[in-house]
Amino acid sequence: MSIAGLLAGVGLVLALEGLVYAAFPDAVRRALAALAELPEATLRGLGLAIAGCGAALVLVVAAL
Repeated sequence: MSIAGLLAGVGLVLALEGLVYAAFPDAVRRALAALAELPEATLRGLGLAIAGCGAALVLVVAAL
């Protein structure tokens, strides 16, 4: 994986996240409020699961 590929991936994530904020600002606000209410252990587990899925996706794409 090159640094250009990494930067392109980060740019894509930022673009998609920006579109979600622009298209659904109220839903994002409600989702963030709901996340703030979750226990720390739940947030940590959710974060680890999402990070694992992201790493697995990168490995699959790199193998193609």
